[in-house]
Amino acid sequence: MKPKQVLAAIILVSGSAQSWAAPAPVSEAARSPNSIEGRLQTLESLMQSRNLMQAEMQQQLELLQDEVSQLRGISEETSYKLEKVLQRQRELFQEIDNRMSTAPTSQPTAPIATSPVVGPIDAPEISANLSENEAYDRAVALIMKDKRYDAAIPEFEAFLKSFPGSVYESNAHYWLGQLLSIKNDDAKAIVHFNTVVESHPDSNKRPDAMLKLGGLYEKQGKRDSAKQILNKLVTQYPSTTAAKLATERLGKL
Repeated sequence: MKPKQVLAAIILVSGSAQSWAAPAPVSEAARSPNSIEGRLQTLESLMQSRNLMQAEMQQQLELLQDEVSQLRGISEETSYKLEKVLQRQRELFQEIDNRMSTAPTSQPTAPIATSPVVGPIDAPEISANLSENEAYDRAVALIMKDKRYDAAIPEFEAFLKSFPGSVYESNAHYWLGQLLSIKNDDAKAIVHFNTVVESHPDSNKRPDAMLKLGGLYEKQGKRDSAKQILNKLVTQYPSTTAAKLATERLGKL
């Protein structure tokens, strides 16, 4: 082989070896999954995915908490309304029992001498007006028998207009206050309860009306008015159940 050809072959082999030994470009190394930069990119992607998942889970947790709070509020409101309905029914049954126990019976043909009654009679009065009794009984029946509480409101209002000064007037105002408070019409309920307290000092519904007024004032945030009426109840009717309940409520105000 000629010297020039030998020299050219040596140069060619040397250049090929250099090209084979040349390091890979930086961009290619970065793309390699086993390189440090590749691993960092993988970790960064994983962290972003985890953060997104955590954000979504937190949002779902907040939504679930809101739903639980709403359900708890509905449950508490339902329990409160149910308790008020049961309380009203107990009071209505008591009134019916009192009226039935004092209902007039058929009079004997001959008069019978009796001993004079000593002391006041706590039983409620019964009207001698048959239509008045019927009108009042009809209004009460809408509550007791038919459970038509909304229909009972205009019935009691019509009764008060038709029979002013009735022996059942304080009772009618009391039950209107009860029915309106159930409908959350507190302003009108207060008017009727206050009528019992101010205009019917001898009514057997007066202590209960005072207790109801205290509860409504407390509900409206009128703590001073609530304390005033409840203290008045405890002072004037200390031995009643209403006074005991008023004392418990005063301890929480």
